[in-house]
Amino acid sequence: MQEENQQDAINESANQEEITNPAEARIAELEAALEEAKANVLYTKAEGENIRRRAMDDIDKARKFALEKFSNELLAVKDSLDAALLIEATEVQSYKDGVQLTANQLSSVFDKFNIAEINPVGEKFDPNKHQAISMQENSGEPNTVFSVLQKGYTLNDRVLRPALVMVAK
Repeated sequence: MQEENQQDAINESANQEEITNPAEARIAELEAALEEAKANVLYTKAEGENIRRRAMDDIDKARKFALEKFSNELLAVKDSLDAALLIEATEVQSYKDGVQLTANQLSSVFDKFNIAEINPVGEKFDPNKHQAISMQENSGEPNTVFSVLQKGYTLNDRVLRPALVMVAK
């Protein structure tokens, strides 16, 4: 019987080692998986940070150079104005023709970049597009624009500057 007890103790001891070894192996396996998961999280976080930084750089460049094409187009208008100032002619018509050509160039630039003029004579007053300077008695329909003091402008249907108008009472 003592031999049986000894054998049982030996078997129990061996079972304890088997249980301990698989448990230790499982712990080591889980620790390795944890380290791998930590590394993946750090990699993903770094990748996200790099994407955010690149996007911010792209946005900064877009802001910085957004007006480049528009500016280049306006240079032609500036050149025309400079050339008009160099003309020695004293005729008013010569100046008027030069100013008309320059105005046409500027209108062309505006068209190219979707800048539209707001000239609302005869239209109903719209506070989103018009700024009323005064209201006066007029033979026209009430709440209608009868005079434009300063034209307004839109960029892609968004108001850059409202038109300054006088409205009929």
